[in-house]
Amino acid sequence: MIDTSMIKEHLEVVGSDGKHVGRVDHVMGDQIELAKMDLGSGLKHHMIPVSWVDHVDEHVHLTMTKDEAKARWVVKH
Repeated sequence: MIDTSMIKEHLEVVGSDGKHVGRVDHVMGDQIELAKMDLGSGLKHHMIPVSWVDHVDEHVHLTMTKDEAKARWVVKH
């Protein structure tokens, strides 16, 4: 289980392939909202579940690749 207090604003989120997915805006319950002012996010807020996080160090590392995450993330309207 990931300690969500380690997921800080502005941390880079990377896929299991090491590629940029986005940057953390904030954590809302069991969801991470990615910042919309990030070119990797297409300038929209996206939500990803905390359950996708493998570990956190200077980055938030996901259990899936960048392409898998982008295929499954949810656009916040």
